[in-house]
Amino acid sequence: MDTLYIAMTGAKAILERQTATANNLANANTTGFRAEMAQFRALPVYGQGLPTRVYTATTGESWDFRSGPVVHTGRALDVAVNGPGWIAVQAPDGREAYTRDGNLQLNGQGLLVTATGHPILGINGTPISLPPMTHLTIGADGVISGIPAGNPPDGLMAINRIKLVNPEASQLRQSADGLFVNRDGKVAPEDGTVVLESGALEGSNVNPIHAMVQMLQDSRQFEIQTKLMQTISQDRDAANQILILS
Repeated sequence: MDTLYIAMTGAKAILERQTATANNLANANTTGFRAEMAQFRALPVYGQGLPTRVYTATTGESWDFRSGPVVHTGRALDVAVNGPGWIAVQAPDGREAYTRDGNLQLNGQGLLVTATGHPILGINGTPISLPPMTHLTIGADGVISGIPAGNPPDGLMAINRIKLVNPEASQLRQSADGLFVNRDGKVAPEDGTVVLESGALEGSNVNPIHAMVQMLQDSRQFEIQTKLMQTISQDRDAANQILILS
């Protein structure tokens, strides 16, 4: 029975990894997406004396924080984080969260939001609201400049500044809405070293070919684990038959 449970934990771990890989593949074209990595380790099970069996255990959630490819769009409201760093947004529950999705929009209330509707936060930690503009630019430091409607063409002025942060990657976790938050719930301070690239978007850092190969490997490994479980069950039945006959 020990062998059966060992094979079962291996099959369960493979299913978890395949779920993460499938989600990564589904988001291969999602702006600023960070690939999830399923990590496992061998966990000895202690009883009386030395451990007699080793199970497969999940080591926790982790993500690939490497940058994705940058595509130049020329659109004024498109920004890509150049290097490490994050754009601060307001999560649906009102908390501060972080994203690399720089496909920014202006909604009907004049709020600057992401493509999924999350308000962009300014350096004061509140959502950025913009007046009607005839011209708008976002600088490398996150400063939003523009010409308010009715002003002369030379009336360019700084309106607000996007809050840019760079928390430790080990302190981040992904919430159910796809945004990242600090594990301890604290708000990350503004970081002046984070640089934006205007008129560009960062793509997903998922490698579709690698993800497809991983799914094929996982399918094969899962078949091996289930075959092992079947063999163990058959051997147990055969042993019981021998014991009955004896």
